[in-house]
Amino acid sequence: MDKQILLEGIDPLEFFGINNAKIELIKKLFPKINIVARGNALFVQGEPKEIKAFEKKFALILDHYYQYNILTEEIIIELMQSGVSSMEENGGSEPDIIVFGNSGKPVRARTPNQHRLLEESAKNDLIFAIGPAGTGKTYTAIALAVRALKNKEIRKIILSRPAVEAGENLGFLPGDLKDKIDPYLQPLYDALQDMIPLKKLEEFMKDGTIQIAPLAFMRGRTLSNAYVILDEAQNTTINQLKMFLTRMGLNAKFIITGDITQIDLPRKSHSGLIQALKILKNIEGISTIHFDKKDIVRHRLVRDIVDAYDKHQEEREREKEKAEAEEKRGKH
Repeated sequence: MDKQILLEGIDPLEFFGINNAKIELIKKLFPKINIVARGNALFVQGEPKEIKAFEKKFALILDHYYQYNILTEEIIIELMQSGVSSMEENGGSEPDIIVFGNSGKPVRARTPNQHRLLEESAKNDLIFAIGPAGTGKTYTAIALAVRALKNKEIRKIILSRPAVEAGENLGFLPGDLKDKIDPYLQPLYDALQDMIPLKKLEEFMKDGTIQIAPLAFMRGRTLSNAYVILDEAQNTTINQLKMFLTRMGLNAKFIITGDITQIDLPRKSHSGLIQALKILKNIEGISTIHFDKKDIVRHRLVRDIVDAYDKHQEEREREKEKAEAEEKRGKH
């Protein structure tokens, strides 16, 4: 009996190992069948009973790789002997692990508000995650989306940003609209590349399982069976954010992130995020999490920088209030 097993979205070099060391180990563990690796496929020959036993065990290897993005010779032996790896046993006992990124690196909820985002995502379909740069709002949200996709809770991930400067200010740049917009979406690509192997990510992007697009491209769509993240939402207008919120379809999770201290809209425009936080705060099923300086997980200087800007802003507001009070006294 001959059997072909396709390795979809897998880099054969990484999966088979240097000099095919991992596939050679698998061959030794199944001496009664003939296994040949070619490209992204395995060709198996042998008795039907032996092939069936191999398929069952090899499915454990594939499932482990898709879930944890790592496969070592030690893991292969553990899976063949007990059907479970030490990585699965240890990972299952750590509730702060959201998903396993590339090379098996765990992506964790590292701060109190990241933990809260993890908890609230299980209870609410719409979450606002508000706070300064470096607090892990978007990164944690994307990790939750990747986990939901791996667990087959949803069918697609949709990531979006308002491309505030993608109009006339970028008109001088070469290329088509995608070339002009991509720099504004790059932080979303970066997060995904930490969590999904490149070959698999390319496959997801190609078949539409993962979509990254400017906010304007959401108009007219109904987003169902999806994890949808809107980043930099402080730069949405009132109408844009209303349009986005009303895209929610069945079995959809929405996370909206933003920093209301960094609004890049023209002065006359009003941030849709600020208005939405006011008018939606009492609706059941909607949660708001306010991240702060304690959640900053970038370089230690980032927290000091944010703190310095906050103090500067407070001083400006005090000076403005003082000037206004003096102006009123002068009029009287």
